[in-house]
Amino acid sequence: MTVEDRLRARRDTGRGLLMPYVTGGIAPGWTRYLEAFAAAGADAIEVGLPFSDPTLDGVTIQRASEAALARGASTRRVLADLAEVAGLGVPLVASTYYNLVLHDGPGAFCAALRRAGVSGLIVPDLPVHEADELAGVAAAAGIDLALLASPATPDPRLGEIARRSRGFVYAVSLMGTTGERAGLAASAGELTARIRSVSDRPVLLGFGISTPDQAREARRHADGVVVGAAVMRRVLDGAGPDDVLTFLAALRRALDQE
Repeated sequence: MTVEDRLRARRDTGRGLLMPYVTGGIAPGWTRYLEAFAAAGADAIEVGLPFSDPTLDGVTIQRASEAALARGASTRRVLADLAEVAGLGVPLVASTYYNLVLHDGPGAFCAALRRAGVSGLIVPDLPVHEADELAGVAAAAGIDLALLASPATPDPRLGEIARRSRGFVYAVSLMGTTGERAGLAASAGELTARIRSVSDRPVLLGFGISTPDQAREARRHADGVVVGAAVMRRVLDGAGPDDVLTFLAALRRALDQE
């Protein structure tokens, strides 16, 4: 089952979708966080492949990438760790920057993802008009390449993104970098409505979803949420898998209330 098949099936039952994020290699035994995510009711899991210049990420994810790299994390090591994870029952979606894809070449990169059990990919600095090669290679490898749309995306390009994205459309709630925020951006509702007007592909809203109340509000607009900085801040502060499970379970309950 592809990422999109999984998310569509769950969405069509009325379920709000939850995709938490973890930076690969952030701590010893870091894959235990994946098990906690699954136990909390995640519908997909985003695994960040650490990169030295994460331009679209805010301070928290930057710190997480730096910490993982300082521990010796690399794309190969993270994927080797993922290959040893069994029985999650939740699709894994890798996210990274295009430089890491180009380092090995799209074909070798996507093949390595697939061998590690990854079935989705997010490359936030890859614009849709430059995505042809990676999109084709990813599809051939059985990897759903999800594209991003922001409030500033013009309508013609938004339609192309919605058409060409696979797995889901990643709706960036505001212009800026990732990070926790006090409230859901007003632009989030308008953006998701625009995406829904041109596609029935699942829409996940990210950038700034930090609390159960924000998740509940986001669910009124989108099919689900991506939660990254709020998770990684807890991990950087020393939270273990059980602590993160408790936090995500609260988000899960909020999404289920809609």
